[in-house]
Amino acid sequence: MNIWVLLLAVAVLVAVQRYLVIRVALPGIRYERRLSRKTACTGESIELVETLRNPRPVFIPWLRVESRISPYLRFGRQENLDVTGERYHRSVFSLAPFQQVRRRHQVTLTRRGVYDVGTVALTAGDLLSASSAGTDMRFDCKVTVYPALLGDEEMKSVLPYARNVGDMIVETRRMQDPFLVCGIRPYEAGDPPRDIHWSATARTGQMQVKVHDYTADTKLLVVLNGQLRPDQWGNVMDYEEDILEDGISLAATMMTSVLRTGSAAGFASNMPFLNEEGCALILPMAGMGREEEVLMRLAQLRIHQERSILNCLEELGTLRDLDIVILSAYDADPEMEERMQYLRLLNRSVTLVRLHKRGGKQA
Repeated sequence: MNIWVLLLAVAVLVAVQRYLVIRVALPGIRYERRLSRKTACTGESIELVETLRNPRPVFIPWLRVESRISPYLRFGRQENLDVTGERYHRSVFSLAPFQQVRRRHQVTLTRRGVYDVGTVALTAGDLLSASSAGTDMRFDCKVTVYPALLGDEEMKSVLPYARNVGDMIVETRRMQDPFLVCGIRPYEAGDPPRDIHWSATARTGQMQVKVHDYTADTKLLVVLNGQLRPDQWGNVMDYEEDILEDGISLAATMMTSVLRTGSAAGFASNMPFLNEEGCALILPMAGMGREEEVLMRLAQLRIHQERSILNCLEELGTLRDLDIVILSAYDADPEMEERMQYLRLLNRSVTLVRLHKRGGKQA
């Protein structure tokens, strides 16, 4: 008789505890997650901060927090943390009444892109794990990872036959800068009155004019070919993406180098930006904040061939007076060379640069 009473008491306790955890405690759980930074560069580390609060006077034996994480967000090893196949992130908590728990996870960003880690599934269970219940939550928790900028050695690996970025940007037209004065000289017929140096004229007794220095008027457009072969269409295989990622990093390096000199730089590709269709295009412009804007847009570039490179080059026929550098995994075929020749008639220069796999091997 005592055994039956004991079993009945245990069953009642389990049922009550299950009811309290699933019906009372779980709906009251307060969970938040945030990232320490909204933007970062490839190779940097950020923090993913999870905060759990149990506002009810009920003990929760276990609570599992799950979310799908890109394999390019690499978590450090940590107790009570499981990352399955580098894709599913699981944290397990045990919460006392009115307890708040905060965990910080170090995350290394290994590839450029826009990563959303805001979808979360919460699952709570009773002490014996005989039953459980869950709920889904959604947070605004995204990080934009800028492409890596290449150093000199990395540039040689991707472009083994190029000495530096400047070698890929051909010599451009030079023009006098009205704000750069490098000396004075005697007045000559045809010199504009605005160039007269009145102080030097009064000092020497002869008409003197300012001598202006020259500046390069660079307007760079980097075109990245998303095709690895002339007959390729659609998506590339995962193992083929590395050469295009190197191309994006190279484009970012070239553009930021030009922008830092005060010149204009832009980008085009037959791959689309995130949530957009058609060829990607960033018109060549200069100015404050332009560098970060370019890196942001390149982070949003999708590795997916939207159109052929021939169509992309044809659309660029509306642009004029640019220095165009085409980054491609293969040499130009006759059709591509025809498009390039047409662009040369409208612009200052058109140069094709062959991309290589790391180590200098051809794609």
